[in-house]
Amino acid sequence: MSRAAIADTGPLVAFFDRAERHHAWAAERVRELEAPLLVCEPVLAEAMYLLSGLPKAQDALFGLLENGALRVAFHVEEHVSALRALHRKYRDRPMSLADACIVQMAELFEQHEVLTLDSDFSVYRKHGREPLLLIQP
Repeated sequence: MSRAAIADTGPLVAFFDRAERHHAWAAERVRELEAPLLVCEPVLAEAMYLLSGLPKAQDALFGLLENGALRVAFHVEEHVSALRALHRKYRDRPMSLADACIVQMAELFEQHEVLTLDSDFSVYRKHGREPLLLIQP
């Protein structure tokens, strides 16, 4: 049975950066997961920034968007109130915009797991109290 996932920044960067310590893990997970992986624009912005020293990796990221392996499935402007509420709730972390979007996406796409390297996702809750389904090393 294939698994569907929402991708966080860390695994995307690790997938493209062979020097990243989680590269092999990320590559294996991406091969196992059902396409497309869902993303939000803040995750893409973070990944492009972190891959700025690897222009071929940035180009490959664009390629995954073009060929449908990655799909932007969330638009910030449609969820501002919910994102603000999450940001306030997790202010002590502090929660990034990308993290808030992923939590909101996990509420919208109930069957999707979150592909992440970030331990904060074990603290975040969808619908206020439900733990997220995580794929982590």
